[in-house]
This record gives sequence, structure tokens and C-alpha cells, in this order.
Amino acid sequence: MKSFEYVITDPVGIHARPAGIMVKEIKNLIGTTVTIAKGEKSANALRLMAVMQLGIKQGDTVKVTVEGGDEAAAAATLEKFFKEHF
Repeated sequence: MKSFEYVITDPVGIHARPAGIMVKEIKNLIGTTVTIAKGEKSANALRLMAVMQLGIKQGDTVKVTVEGGDEAAAAATLEKFFKEHF
């Protein structure tokens, strides 16, 4: 299991358009399970509505956990994605 924390910098937080792109990116990471957590709440990152229900806003810290497959490469890919989109 690999994980990283990221502080959301996008003024509107995690919203539908980039979250949808994130789901597509995660689907390419075959054999991995990705979870996004904000505080005590967490969601499977492939479930767009579950991620949206976390209510992640600018300044919030999220923890992204990757399990299965090539965890190190998947975590690095997702960390880069978060820096570019959120």
C-alpha cells in the first residue's frame, strides 16, 4: 500500500470535470484500488459521486491510498495528476 497527502489548490476544490478525468486515469491503472480520504470520510476514487460527496474544497488535505498492482508507479502517476488538476 502506497499513499500520499495533497492540499487542494484549485479554487473550487475537486469538482465534476477534473474528477471525471481522474476516474478515467485510475481506470488505466489496472489491478489497483484507489481511495481518497478527507478527515474521517473516504471514498473509492472510481465512484465519482462518492468522491463528490466528500465535499473537498480549496485548502483541504486529502489522503490518496493506492493498493495492488504497481503501487509505487500508480501513486506517482496520481500525485502528478493531482498537482496538474487539483
